Amino acid sequence: MTTTRDDIRNIAIIAHVDHGKTTLVDELLKQSGVFRENQEVQERVMDSNDIERERGITILSKNTAVFYKGTKINIIDTPGHADFGGEVERVLKMVNGVVLVVDAFEGTMPQTKFVLMKALALNLPVIVCINKIDRPEARPAEVIDEVLELFMDLDASDEQLDCPFIYASARDGYAMYNLDDEKKDMTPLFETIVNYIPAPTGDPDANTQVLISTIDYNEYVGRIGIGKVDNGSLKVNQEAVVVNHHDPDKLEKVRISKLYEFDGLNKVDVTEAKIGSIVAISGIADIHIGDTICAPENPVAIPFQKISEPTISMNFIVNDSPLAGQEGKYVTSRHIRDRLFRELNTDVSLRVEETDSPDSLKVSGRGELHLSVLIENMRREGYEFAVSKAEVLYKTDENGKKLEPMEIAYVDVPDEFSGTVISKLQQRKGELQNMGSIAGGYTRLEFKIPSRGLIGYRGEFMTDTKGNGIINTIFDGYEPFRGEIAYRSTGSLIAFESGESVTYGLFSAQERGTLFIGPGEKVYSGMVIGQSSKAEDIELNVCKKKHLTNTRSSSADEALTLVPPKKLSLEQALDFIDTDELLEVTPESLRIRKRILDPTLRKRAYIAKKNAMK
Repeated sequence: MTTTRDDIRNIAIIAHVDHGKTTLVDELLKQSGVFRENQEVQERVMDSNDIERERGITILSKNTAVFYKGTKINIIDTPGHADFGGEVERVLKMVNGVVLVVDAFEGTMPQTKFVLMKALALNLPVIVCINKIDRPEARPAEVIDEVLELFMDLDASDEQLDCPFIYASARDGYAMYNLDDEKKDMTPLFETIVNYIPAPTGDPDANTQVLISTIDYNEYVGRIGIGKVDNGSLKVNQEAVVVNHHDPDKLEKVRISKLYEFDGLNKVDVTEAKIGSIVAISGIADIHIGDTICAPENPVAIPFQKISEPTISMNFIVNDSPLAGQEGKYVTSRHIRDRLFRELNTDVSLRVEETDSPDSLKVSGRGELHLSVLIENMRREGYEFAVSKAEVLYKTDENGKKLEPMEIAYVDVPDEFSGTVISKLQQRKGELQNMGSIAGGYTRLEFKIPSRGLIGYRGEFMTDTKGNGIINTIFDGYEPFRGEIAYRSTGSLIAFESGESVTYGLFSAQERGTLFIGPGEKVYSGMVIGQSSKAEDIELNVCKKKHLTNTRSSSADEALTLVPPKKLSLEQALDFIDTDELLEVTPESLRIRKRILDPTLRKRAYIAKKNAMK
């Protein structure tokens, strides 16, 4: 018999990137008394990973729980970036409703549409929270219209359209039912969650069913499955079986060794979990997202949507440059392979495949950001390796035609830069679909563009808009191949010999383009040391010292002045490299190099490629 568990609410906080989800969760934690009064709490306490804190983005969904007037509210903070959309899709299976956070100035954005579409498809009730109403340029009334339009665009039902709206400033810690209410605390949001989001239901007397929606990983206990108890109950030491909706042959006997529930930021040991509880389960070595833990008497898998496929790939290769092994702790193919396969424990949108070479693995993900975060994590852990340029994953249709992934790009730029951006995106096979002006002297452009047209574009976009542009993309399916795109109009400056760069050599080299290195840096033949101002690659000797003579001219001793080198970040370097180049990644350095280091062999390969294209 189905019953309702009134003392629990399970919600996910969903939104576009940077609309304030994590700050909102911070406030709910603070105001529910999770922290002691004198406890120091850092901002965005849910973003636990270093990269999340530095970049101000959420990468992994996080579970937490707060208590409000005797009701336990399980909260899942989800990522906003499209590259981590796989996280959002899964966690929505654990919850009974969502809080959609929308910035009171920016309004509805591409990811708002993506996450709302997923929530409506699962028939989840939505509370709309218009956040950042303390911003001077906030326009809450217009944003509400935008949200309602979005609901209608997504064919929401009448009940879904009749959703509550809350106005909030997560940063200042208050929420209101109406804009002219008193600014006090988060009570209106707590009350709306308890009153509007349905309590979880299930049959406590039925056989156990727990769908695993997230995987955590811990060095000591291995994989930890996180999911909601849909039916029955789950006890420590219980015998169970693991089945999977997409893998009918899977039937694995297991024993539940440890159970945890969430309380604030901690996991608390429990001996039994009842319907509606979100639990973490350790002790099952081979547990995967989408598995259902059932009672052995009646193993029935809960349906689970397939995870979205990756659209972009790059090769992770053992570093074989002349400087290999000098800075990294883990450098062999075995180290790199083990680390990448370990990443699959927690990241379901990632694919790792063997290639023809034992020293190279093909890694596929949801976008450049997805893969660059993995690269950054690995280099911080002491890994040294090389990566190739990101390439999109093509498909073929039933007629054998080549299909490629497409994106919808939403671009907000100051009015004076819109012409430049339009011409650049059209060169990259983008089609302008919509154009309109938004508040503050900005133009919003909507483009349909191949995914590969955006590879390497973000850095250029930031330069073209003097850092004031915002570009957001959302995957839009596969369409026929649009033709070749020239990624880079300029060549590379390449070191001619190995050694250490000196001022004299760099001084004559800087006239040929923009340098990436300064004096006193190790270089080797075939290493890219800068960007050429011409279309072709130029080889230079930056280790060349000045010949000493016994005559002294009056100007010879004047100091040579070097232009400061352009130091590339990881993303900029990944954007810059061309298809015949690799990025050498070590814990201390990022070096761009030619795939073929020997100049004679490189020239031969170039000629062979040109002949093959004729």
